[in-house]
Amino acid sequence: MCGIIGQLRPAGHAVDPAVPDAMCAGLEHRGPDSRGIHRDERVWIGIQRLRVIDLHTGDQPIYNEDHSVVVVMNGEIYNYRELREDLQARGHRFATGGDTEVIVHLYEEHGEDCVRHLHGMFAFALWDSRRQQLLIARDRVGKKPLLYALRDGGISFASEMNALLQDPEIPREVDHEAIDAYLGLGYVPAPMTALRAVRKLPPAHTLVLRDGHARMRRYWSLDYSRKRDLAVEEWRELIREQLIAATRRRMIADVPLGAFLSGGIDSSAVVAAMAQVATEPVRTFSIGFDHAAFDELPHARRVAEQFGTVHEEFRVEADAVEVVPRMVRHYGEPFADSSAIPSFYLAELTRRHVTVALNGDGGDESFGGYTRYVSNAMAARLERLPLALRRGVGALGARVPPSGEITSVRNKARRLASGLALDAPGRYARYISWFDAAQRASIYAPEFAARLGAGAEAVIGAAWARTSGADVVDQMLEVDASTYLVDDLIAKVDIATMAHGLEARSPLLDHQLMELAATIPAGLKVRGQQKKWILREALRGWLPDDLLDRPKQGFSVPLSSWLRGDLRTWARDILLDREAVERGYFRRGAVEGLLQRHAAGADEDASRIWALVMLELWHQEFTVRPSMRPAILAA
Repeated sequence: MCGIIGQLRPAGHAVDPAVPDAMCAGLEHRGPDSRGIHRDERVWIGIQRLRVIDLHTGDQPIYNEDHSVVVVMNGEIYNYRELREDLQARGHRFATGGDTEVIVHLYEEHGEDCVRHLHGMFAFALWDSRRQQLLIARDRVGKKPLLYALRDGGISFASEMNALLQDPEIPREVDHEAIDAYLGLGYVPAPMTALRAVRKLPPAHTLVLRDGHARMRRYWSLDYSRKRDLAVEEWRELIREQLIAATRRRMIADVPLGAFLSGGIDSSAVVAAMAQVATEPVRTFSIGFDHAAFDELPHARRVAEQFGTVHEEFRVEADAVEVVPRMVRHYGEPFADSSAIPSFYLAELTRRHVTVALNGDGGDESFGGYTRYVSNAMAARLERLPLALRRGVGALGARVPPSGEITSVRNKARRLASGLALDAPGRYARYISWFDAAQRASIYAPEFAARLGAGAEAVIGAAWARTSGADVVDQMLEVDASTYLVDDLIAKVDIATMAHGLEARSPLLDHQLMELAATIPAGLKVRGQQKKWILREALRGWLPDDLLDRPKQGFSVPLSSWLRGDLRTWARDILLDREAVERGYFRRGAVEGLLQRHAAGADEDASRIWALVMLELWHQEFTVRPSMRPAILAA
């Protein structure tokens, strides 16, 4: 696991020798073990490496036999041994024992299509000096990030925003369309970033730059249209086999390895699979808080005892004022998911014991684990009712007083009812919104609103239009896999872990396991009111029934009580600061109204207030005083 950076200058423009080292310094937390830079007249590619496989000969950049092709990679190629054997049989010579070297030789054999042969998580950059061509690529699911800025026939790229912005030529102009989408979704969706000049390379895409021209291509996608008609027992066996295979692949390492264990179904399933594969006790790590409703330590402890793991528990009273500014610097753009806080702490504490940690990310998005899948499937069945009746029910639902966090049952019901008159993608966009379109309009200053387009609703609508499935549950799963999963959940864990030099691996995000899940009929995933039904059935016998059948708890923090208690003055000072108000995004009175309602007990605004706080802190860090921001991020 590493961080990669690089730059290709337009013809006739030499590389500034100070930029490579500055950009590498911005990623030292991702790869503290070594730095490597390949320099040419108008191109350079570099890496900060965290040594996980081939500790002694695997430092990068890596070259082919005559040094005409050079590559740097962030990630792991799980099938590198099989690829290496095939490539050696074809006459290629290897100088290292690691996984990165297979890429240069695959490129010699297959060109840009080399990515189709890779099974793993990766972002890489490859320079072909003979063709004067740069290839950058990202893995199928989007486990590893890659940001880039195109200009004047050249490109700069990096694993994180802070490193990329060490290139002084990249403008810092804010993308207001991205800010609007962020307030709708809680994250900035790809390919946008919060800066107009910077874009994310989407998952499963390659970008080739040659002769001043850039070409982007998608090389993989999930297909929900081809369903298989199998008995439940056959599905159980296939899921178990694929999960064990995916877990075994991710247990290859030359450094200490363990697993995050929350006590939920997905992380427990991964630990169960690890216990079947491992030759010694699995190491597991859990975190808890002094708020019973947010503490899953007892559940995690029970799973650890069942599988005889070497278990470490961390109980912390999170200091958001201390940790959030550090998180903002690492995430590089506004990020409203407050579960990043426990993720950040858990990664920091786990890194004291291991270098690689497996996790349970991805089970909900492949197997249907969220209440919104049940609710919106019910709403889809109601579309046969007359529009006037659906509008009437929506009006009644809007009168239900809000209660609890955004994710409370009452608020979910209100969102569902209010969307009954909408089409499926519009209803889903409203259901998952932090600020829906009407709520955003109510807080925006008129001048700011006039600059905006369709926002989060257009993002969800476009993703929905690309879906391959016919069932509304499949469509929601596919939308989430291309938006929320990659730009929220995966990004959250990648940044939180790599901030501390910890590699995170996710067996449930194995692309072959996800392809299998896409062929399972939607009715076996969401079955009436039951979520993730077929995965639960597959895990019976591995995990206790009461764990499999208990309600989903989620990995979160007591945000509402924090913002009404210790963080109340802090949040108010941030949001009503003179610079924040003069930025002109929001009407001051609307922001004050949010703060006052929350202080008076209206918990539903807590997550919205948090989203505004994270937006303002990002502005302060990346746009207000960028010259004061250090290149090296302290963990």
